[in-house]
Amino acid sequence: MATDLVIIDSQPPPEDGGILQKITSLPILLLHVHESCNCRCQMCDIWRRRDGKELDVADFARHRDSLVRLGVRHVVLTGGEPLLHRDLPGLCRLLREAGVQIITLLTTGLLLERRAEVIADWIDEVIVSLDGPQEVHDRVRRVQGAFRIMSAGIRVIRQRKPALQILGRTTVQKANHRVLRQTVSAAQALGLDSISFLAADLTSQAFNRELIWPGERQDEIALTRSEVEDLEAEVDLLIRECADEIRSRFIVESETKLRRIARRFRERLGDLQPVAPMCNAPWVSAVMEVDGSVRPCFFHDRVGNTHGATLEQVINSVGAQRFRASLRVSDNATCQRCVCSLHYEPTSTAGNDSVLP
Repeated sequence: MATDLVIIDSQPPPEDGGILQKITSLPILLLHVHESCNCRCQMCDIWRRRDGKELDVADFARHRDSLVRLGVRHVVLTGGEPLLHRDLPGLCRLLREAGVQIITLLTTGLLLERRAEVIADWIDEVIVSLDGPQEVHDRVRRVQGAFRIMSAGIRVIRQRKPALQILGRTTVQKANHRVLRQTVSAAQALGLDSISFLAADLTSQAFNRELIWPGERQDEIALTRSEVEDLEAEVDLLIRECADEIRSRFIVESETKLRRIARRFRERLGDLQPVAPMCNAPWVSAVMEVDGSVRPCFFHDRVGNTHGATLEQVINSVGAQRFRASLRVSDNATCQRCVCSLHYEPTSTAGNDSVLP
Protein backbone atom coordinates (compact mmCIF):
# COMPACT_ATOMS: atom_id res chain seq x y z
CA MET A 1 0.00 0.00 0.00
CA ALA A 2 1.37 3.34 -0.95
CA THR A 3 0.31 5.25 2.16
CA ASP A 4 2.39 4.73 5.30
CA LEU A 5 0.31 3.78 8.27
CA VAL A 6 0.98 3.08 11.93
CA ILE A 7 -0.51 -0.21 13.04
CA ILE A 8 -1.65 -0.01 16.67
CA ASP A 9 -2.30 -3.08 18.86
CA SER A 10 -2.64 -5.41 15.88
CA GLN A 11 -2.43 -9.10 16.73
CA PRO A 12 0.18 -11.24 14.99
CA PRO A 13 -0.58 -14.81 13.92
CA PRO A 14 -0.81 -17.10 16.96
CA GLU A 15 2.34 -19.12 17.54
CA ASP A 16 0.80 -22.40 18.58
CA GLY A 17 -1.90 -22.71 15.93
CA GLY A 18 -4.66 -23.36 18.43
CA ILE A 19 -5.43 -20.24 20.46
CA LEU A 20 -8.53 -18.29 19.48
CA GLN A 21 -7.91 -14.56 19.49
CA LYS A 22 -10.31 -11.68 19.05
CA ILE A 23 -9.19 -8.74 16.95
CA THR A 24 -9.25 -5.59 19.05
CA SER A 25 -7.67 -3.32 16.44
CA LEU A 26 -8.39 -3.39 12.71
CA PRO A 27 -6.38 -0.61 11.08
CA ILE A 28 -7.49 -1.33 7.50
CA LEU A 29 -10.89 -2.06 5.99
CA LEU A 30 -11.31 -2.75 2.28
CA LEU A 31 -14.86 -1.87 1.39
CA HIS A 32 -16.63 -2.96 -1.78
CA VAL A 33 -19.03 -0.13 -2.57
CA HIS A 34 -20.29 -1.05 -6.04
CA GLU A 35 -20.43 -4.37 -7.88
CA SER A 36 -20.45 -3.05 -11.46
CA CYS A 37 -17.51 -1.80 -13.47
CA ASN A 38 -17.16 0.47 -16.49
CA CYS A 39 -14.27 -1.48 -18.05
CA ARG A 40 -14.13 -4.93 -19.62
CA CYS A 41 -10.62 -5.90 -18.58
CA GLN A 42 -9.05 -9.07 -19.94
CA MET A 43 -7.85 -10.29 -16.54
CA CYS A 44 -11.06 -9.68 -14.55
CA ASP A 45 -14.68 -10.87 -14.62
CA ILE A 46 -16.21 -8.16 -12.43
CA TRP A 47 -17.57 -6.36 -15.49
CA ARG A 48 -19.78 -9.37 -16.24
CA ARG A 49 -22.03 -8.52 -13.28
CA ARG A 50 -25.38 -7.16 -14.41
CA ASP A 51 -27.25 -6.37 -11.20
CA GLY A 52 -25.33 -3.19 -10.31
CA LYS A 53 -25.68 -3.56 -6.55
CA GLU A 54 -24.13 -0.87 -4.40
CA LEU A 55 -23.42 -0.56 -0.70
CA ASP A 56 -26.44 0.72 1.22
CA VAL A 57 -25.06 3.66 3.19
CA ALA A 58 -27.98 3.71 5.62
CA ASP A 59 -27.48 0.04 6.41
CA PHE A 60 -23.70 0.39 6.65
CA ALA A 61 -24.20 3.11 9.26
CA ARG A 62 -25.02 0.42 11.84
CA HIS A 63 -21.33 -0.57 11.70
CA ARG A 64 -20.21 2.86 12.88
CA ASP A 65 -19.61 1.65 16.44
CA SER A 66 -17.58 -1.29 15.13
CA LEU A 67 -15.38 1.07 13.14
CA VAL A 68 -14.82 3.20 16.22
CA ARG A 69 -14.15 0.32 18.64
CA LEU A 70 -11.83 -1.42 16.19
CA GLY A 71 -9.96 1.80 15.51
CA VAL A 72 -10.28 1.57 11.72
CA ARG A 73 -7.84 4.19 10.42
CA HIS A 74 -7.71 3.47 6.69
CA VAL A 75 -10.58 2.51 4.39
CA VAL A 76 -9.97 1.44 0.80
CA LEU A 77 -12.97 1.93 -1.50
CA THR A 78 -13.04 -0.79 -4.12
CA GLY A 79 -15.49 -2.71 -6.28
CA GLY A 80 -16.30 -2.83 -9.20
CA GLU A 81 -15.92 0.87 -9.78
CA PRO A 82 -16.51 2.84 -6.56
CA LEU A 83 -17.21 6.08 -8.44
CA LEU A 84 -20.43 4.51 -9.75
CA HIS A 85 -21.87 4.73 -6.23
CA ARG A 86 -24.66 7.30 -6.10
CA ASP A 87 -23.95 8.54 -2.58
CA LEU A 88 -20.19 8.44 -2.23
CA PRO A 89 -20.14 11.71 -0.22
CA GLY A 90 -22.60 10.25 2.28
CA LEU A 91 -20.46 7.14 2.71
CA CYS A 92 -17.25 9.15 3.11
CA ARG A 93 -18.92 11.48 5.62
CA LEU A 94 -19.94 8.46 7.70
CA LEU A 95 -16.38 7.11 7.60
CA ARG A 96 -14.93 10.43 8.73
CA GLU A 97 -17.40 10.63 11.58
CA ALA A 98 -16.27 7.17 12.67
CA GLY A 99 -12.66 8.35 12.89
CA VAL A 100 -11.28 7.08 9.57
CA GLN A 101 -8.19 9.14 8.74
CA ILE A 102 -7.35 7.92 5.24
CA ILE A 103 -9.79 7.12 2.43
CA THR A 104 -8.20 5.51 -0.61
CA LEU A 105 -10.07 5.19 -3.90
CA LEU A 106 -9.31 2.35 -6.32
CA THR A 107 -10.59 3.30 -9.76
CA THR A 108 -10.42 2.60 -13.47
CA GLY A 109 -9.98 6.35 -13.93
CA LEU A 110 -12.85 6.74 -16.37
CA LEU A 111 -15.01 8.83 -14.02
CA LEU A 112 -12.32 11.05 -12.48
CA GLU A 113 -13.38 14.16 -14.38
CA ARG A 114 -17.11 13.64 -13.83
CA ARG A 115 -16.70 13.07 -10.10
CA ALA A 116 -13.79 15.42 -9.50
CA GLU A 117 -15.65 17.47 -6.88
CA VAL A 118 -16.41 14.41 -4.74
CA ILE A 119 -12.83 13.20 -5.01
CA ALA A 120 -11.38 16.57 -4.08
CA ASP A 121 -13.70 16.91 -1.09
CA TRP A 122 -13.43 13.44 0.40
CA ILE A 123 -10.60 11.29 -0.97
CA ASP A 124 -7.04 11.26 0.43
CA GLU A 125 -5.43 8.99 -2.14
CA VAL A 126 -6.39 7.76 -5.61
CA ILE A 127 -4.99 4.58 -7.17
CA VAL A 128 -5.72 4.25 -10.89
CA SER A 129 -5.28 1.10 -12.92
CA LEU A 130 -2.65 1.59 -15.61
CA ASP A 131 -2.04 -1.34 -17.95
CA GLY A 132 0.68 0.14 -20.13
CA PRO A 133 1.22 2.90 -22.65
CA GLN A 134 -1.90 4.26 -24.34
CA GLU A 135 -2.46 1.60 -27.00
CA VAL A 136 -1.82 -1.30 -24.62
CA HIS A 137 -3.90 0.23 -21.84
CA ASP A 138 -6.92 0.71 -24.11
CA ARG A 139 -6.60 -2.81 -25.48
CA VAL A 140 -6.46 -4.39 -22.01
CA ARG A 141 -9.35 -2.24 -20.71
CA ARG A 142 -11.34 -2.87 -23.90
CA VAL A 143 -12.64 0.70 -23.73
CA GLN A 144 -11.89 3.02 -26.64
CA GLY A 145 -10.05 6.12 -25.44
CA ALA A 146 -9.66 4.84 -21.85
CA PHE A 147 -6.13 6.24 -21.49
CA ARG A 148 -7.13 9.65 -22.86
CA ILE A 149 -10.21 9.84 -20.60
CA MET A 150 -8.13 8.92 -17.53
CA SER A 151 -5.48 11.49 -18.46
CA ALA A 152 -8.10 14.25 -18.75
CA GLY A 153 -9.56 13.24 -15.40
CA ILE A 154 -6.17 13.35 -13.69
CA ARG A 155 -5.60 16.87 -15.01
CA VAL A 156 -8.93 18.05 -13.59
CA ILE A 157 -8.22 16.46 -10.21
CA ARG A 158 -4.79 18.12 -10.13
CA GLN A 159 -6.43 21.49 -10.76
CA ARG A 160 -8.91 21.00 -7.94
CA LYS A 161 -6.58 19.40 -5.38
CA PRO A 162 -2.91 19.65 -6.41
CA ALA A 163 -1.57 17.87 -3.31
CA LEU A 164 -3.75 14.77 -3.70
CA GLN A 165 -1.68 11.62 -4.16
CA ILE A 166 -2.58 9.88 -7.44
CA LEU A 167 -0.84 6.55 -7.84
CA GLY A 168 -0.76 3.91 -10.57
CA ARG A 169 -1.07 0.14 -10.31
CA THR A 170 -0.19 -2.23 -13.16
CA THR A 171 -1.26 -5.86 -13.32
CA VAL A 172 1.41 -7.70 -15.30
CA GLN A 173 0.11 -10.30 -17.77
CA LYS A 174 0.49 -11.57 -21.32
CA ALA A 175 -0.71 -8.34 -22.93
CA ASN A 176 1.81 -6.01 -21.26
CA HIS A 177 4.75 -8.02 -19.92
CA ARG A 178 7.17 -6.60 -22.50
CA VAL A 179 6.32 -2.92 -21.88
CA LEU A 180 7.08 -2.27 -18.22
CA ARG A 181 9.53 0.53 -19.01
CA GLN A 182 7.01 2.14 -21.34
CA THR A 183 4.45 1.84 -18.55
CA VAL A 184 6.74 3.80 -16.23
CA SER A 185 7.06 6.48 -18.91
CA ALA A 186 3.28 6.54 -19.30
CA ALA A 187 2.88 6.97 -15.53
CA GLN A 188 5.28 9.91 -15.61
CA ALA A 189 3.46 11.45 -18.58
CA LEU A 190 0.16 11.16 -16.70
CA GLY A 191 1.68 12.99 -13.75
CA LEU A 192 1.26 10.09 -11.32
CA ASP A 193 3.11 10.14 -8.01
CA SER A 194 4.19 6.51 -8.28
CA ILE A 195 3.66 3.26 -10.17
CA SER A 196 3.43 -0.24 -8.73
CA PHE A 197 3.50 -3.65 -10.42
CA LEU A 198 2.00 -7.01 -9.47
CA ALA A 199 1.46 -10.30 -11.25
CA ALA A 200 -2.02 -11.15 -12.49
CA ASP A 201 -4.06 -13.40 -10.21
CA LEU A 202 -4.90 -16.59 -12.10
CA THR A 203 -5.88 -19.20 -9.57
CA SER A 204 -8.32 -17.71 -7.05
CA GLN A 205 -12.06 -17.05 -7.06
CA ALA A 206 -11.53 -13.36 -6.40
CA PHE A 207 -12.75 -10.68 -8.80
CA ASN A 208 -16.17 -12.23 -9.51
CA ARG A 209 -15.00 -15.67 -10.54
CA GLU A 210 -17.70 -18.16 -9.60
CA LEU A 211 -15.18 -20.91 -10.23
CA ILE A 212 -11.41 -20.90 -10.53
CA TRP A 213 -10.56 -20.23 -14.16
CA PRO A 214 -9.98 -23.36 -16.25
CA GLY A 215 -6.54 -23.82 -17.78
CA GLU A 216 -7.43 -22.43 -21.18
CA ARG A 217 -8.79 -19.21 -19.60
CA GLN A 218 -5.69 -18.87 -17.47
CA ASP A 219 -3.56 -19.25 -20.59
CA GLU A 220 -5.10 -16.08 -22.03
CA ILE A 221 -3.46 -14.09 -19.21
CA ALA A 222 -0.54 -16.25 -18.06
CA LEU A 223 2.89 -16.37 -19.67
CA THR A 224 4.56 -19.18 -21.55
CA ARG A 225 8.16 -20.05 -20.66
CA SER A 226 9.38 -17.96 -23.58
CA GLU A 227 7.28 -15.04 -22.41
CA VAL A 228 8.55 -15.41 -18.84
CA GLU A 229 12.08 -15.11 -20.22
CA ASP A 230 10.99 -11.92 -22.02
CA LEU A 231 9.52 -10.60 -18.77
CA GLU A 232 12.70 -11.38 -16.86
CA ALA A 233 14.70 -9.54 -19.50
CA GLU A 234 12.30 -6.57 -19.32
CA VAL A 235 12.60 -6.48 -15.52
CA ASP A 236 16.40 -6.52 -15.80
CA LEU A 237 16.25 -3.56 -18.17
CA LEU A 238 13.74 -1.79 -15.94
CA ILE A 239 16.03 -2.18 -12.94
CA ARG A 240 19.03 -0.95 -14.89
CA GLU A 241 17.42 1.93 -16.76
CA CYS A 242 15.05 3.11 -14.01
CA ALA A 243 17.38 2.88 -11.04
CA ASP A 244 16.59 6.46 -10.00
CA GLU A 245 12.84 5.76 -10.09
CA ILE A 246 13.32 2.67 -7.91
CA ARG A 247 15.57 4.53 -5.50
CA SER A 248 13.10 7.41 -5.17
CA ARG A 249 10.22 4.92 -4.93
CA PHE A 250 8.43 6.35 -7.94
CA ILE A 251 8.51 2.65 -8.76
CA VAL A 252 7.16 1.29 -5.48
CA GLU A 253 8.69 -2.19 -5.63
CA SER A 254 12.28 -2.99 -4.79
CA GLU A 255 14.43 -4.94 -7.23
CA THR A 256 13.66 -8.12 -5.29
CA LYS A 257 9.91 -7.59 -5.53
CA LEU A 258 10.09 -6.75 -9.21
CA ARG A 259 11.86 -10.04 -9.86
CA ARG A 260 9.22 -11.85 -7.80
CA ILE A 261 6.63 -11.02 -10.48
CA ALA A 262 8.26 -13.34 -13.01
CA ARG A 263 8.67 -15.97 -10.32
CA ARG A 264 4.87 -16.15 -9.92
CA PHE A 265 4.49 -17.08 -13.59
CA ARG A 266 7.29 -19.66 -13.31
CA GLU A 267 5.56 -21.20 -10.31
CA ARG A 268 2.40 -21.67 -12.37
CA LEU A 269 4.44 -23.41 -15.05
CA GLY A 270 5.84 -25.78 -12.43
CA ASP A 271 9.39 -24.50 -12.80
CA LEU A 272 9.54 -23.33 -9.17
CA GLN A 273 7.86 -24.32 -5.93
CA PRO A 274 5.29 -21.72 -4.82
CA VAL A 275 6.47 -19.63 -1.88
CA ALA A 276 4.06 -17.58 0.23
CA PRO A 277 5.04 -13.96 0.90
CA MET A 278 5.19 -12.55 4.40
CA CYS A 279 1.64 -11.50 5.20
CA ASN A 280 -0.47 -10.64 8.22
CA ALA A 281 -3.55 -9.35 6.37
CA PRO A 282 -6.09 -11.53 8.25
CA TRP A 283 -4.93 -10.04 11.56
CA VAL A 284 -4.81 -6.34 10.60
CA SER A 285 -7.42 -5.96 7.86
CA ALA A 286 -10.69 -7.26 6.48
CA VAL A 287 -12.63 -7.12 3.23
CA MET A 288 -16.34 -6.33 3.35
CA GLU A 289 -18.41 -6.90 0.21
CA VAL A 290 -21.60 -5.19 -0.96
CA ASP A 291 -23.75 -8.10 0.22
CA GLY A 292 -22.25 -7.96 3.71
CA SER A 293 -19.86 -10.88 3.25
CA VAL A 294 -16.60 -10.51 5.15
CA ARG A 295 -13.29 -12.02 4.08
CA PRO A 296 -9.91 -11.99 5.80
CA CYS A 297 -8.42 -10.86 2.46
CA PHE A 298 -9.43 -10.82 -1.21
CA PHE A 299 -8.39 -14.42 -1.80
CA HIS A 300 -9.56 -16.44 1.21
CA ASP A 301 -13.12 -17.67 1.69
CA ARG A 302 -15.75 -15.67 3.52
CA VAL A 303 -15.73 -15.97 7.31
CA GLY A 304 -19.25 -14.62 7.77
CA ASN A 305 -21.88 -12.07 6.79
CA THR A 306 -23.04 -8.89 8.49
CA HIS A 307 -26.74 -9.59 7.89
CA GLY A 308 -28.05 -9.46 11.43
CA ALA A 309 -24.57 -8.86 12.85
CA THR A 310 -21.98 -6.11 13.09
CA LEU A 311 -18.60 -6.09 11.43
CA GLU A 312 -16.97 -6.52 14.83
CA GLN A 313 -19.11 -9.55 15.61
CA VAL A 314 -18.31 -11.21 12.29
CA ILE A 315 -14.53 -10.79 12.42
CA ASN A 316 -14.55 -12.08 16.00
CA SER A 317 -16.99 -14.94 15.42
CA VAL A 318 -15.81 -18.38 16.46
CA GLY A 319 -15.44 -19.36 12.79
CA ALA A 320 -13.29 -16.33 11.99
CA GLN A 321 -11.14 -16.89 15.07
CA ARG A 322 -10.68 -20.55 14.16
CA PHE A 323 -9.62 -19.56 10.66
CA ARG A 324 -6.95 -17.20 11.99
CA ALA A 325 -5.78 -19.69 14.61
CA SER A 326 -5.34 -22.44 12.03
CA LEU A 327 -3.84 -20.32 9.24
CA ARG A 328 -0.16 -20.89 8.56
CA VAL A 329 0.67 -18.51 5.75
CA SER A 330 3.82 -20.34 4.68
CA ASP A 331 1.97 -23.66 4.31
CA ASN A 332 -1.38 -22.46 2.98
CA ALA A 333 -1.99 -23.14 -0.72
CA THR A 334 -3.96 -19.92 -1.23
CA CYS A 335 -1.24 -17.85 0.42
CA GLN A 336 1.44 -19.59 -1.62
CA ARG A 337 -0.24 -18.40 -4.83
CA CYS A 338 -0.93 -14.87 -3.56
CA VAL A 339 0.04 -11.98 -5.83
CA CYS A 340 -1.03 -9.14 -3.52
CA SER A 341 -0.02 -9.52 0.11
CA LEU A 342 0.15 -7.26 3.14
CA HIS A 343 2.77 -7.20 5.87
CA TYR A 344 2.61 -4.56 8.56
CA GLU A 345 4.61 -4.64 11.76
CA PRO A 346 2.76 -3.39 14.88
CA THR A 347 5.29 -0.60 15.42
CA SER A 348 6.21 0.01 11.78
CA THR A 349 5.29 3.14 9.85
CA ALA A 350 5.46 1.48 6.46
CA GLY A 351 3.90 -1.58 4.91
CA ASN A 352 6.12 -3.90 2.92
CA ASP A 353 3.47 -5.12 0.53
CA SER A 354 -0.04 -4.18 -0.48
CA VAL A 355 -3.56 -5.51 -0.03
CA LEU A 356 -4.77 -3.53 -3.02
CA PRO A 357 -5.85 -5.31 -6.17
